[in-house]
Amino acid sequence: MVKRGLIIGRFQPFHKGHLYVVKHVLEEVDEVVIVVGSAQYSHRLDNPFTVGERLLMIRQALQEAQIPLSKCWLIPVPDLHVHMLWVSQVIGYTPKFQIIYTNEPLTKRLFEEAGFNVKPIPFHKRKIYSATEIRNRMLNGKNWKTLVPRAVARNIEKISGVKRIQELAKTDKV
Repeated sequence: MVKRGLIIGRFQPFHKGHLYVVKHVLEEVDEVVIVVGSAQYSHRLDNPFTVGERLLMIRQALQEAQIPLSKCWLIPVPDLHVHMLWVSQVIGYTPKFQIIYTNEPLTKRLFEEAGFNVKPIPFHKRKIYSATEIRNRMLNGKNWKTLVPRAVARNIEKISGVKRIQELAKTDKV
């Protein structure tokens, strides 16, 4: 039987800390299910990239890191905003998994209450490998490219992602 672990994130954008987590999880399981949450949101300061853009960034970053895509499931899942139904929604969108990896307290509680084995994720340079920090650096014209895999930086440049974030900051107050 294939042993799968699940991680959930918005990946706005996918950064080197996320890549570290994927590698860590794959040391413990055969396959990783990467749930790209808040799939319905984009073009907002806190969610600037579309789910398609995020899926492409993640896929190319995994390939660049020589992580076999055959070991990775990329699943977009929209937000439900009803906690008692959210775990069922994630289960419905994903292939079967045995372990969920998270440090987010509500996610941990909801999956534990649903009977899942929940394991913490070791943080890797959390202060700098943060999507919020990366978006802030983009917004303020500071170096952000060293915090993301090269494939992600190329994708953000290709879609004028920094310009998008800067324009969103003028109109979208989060």
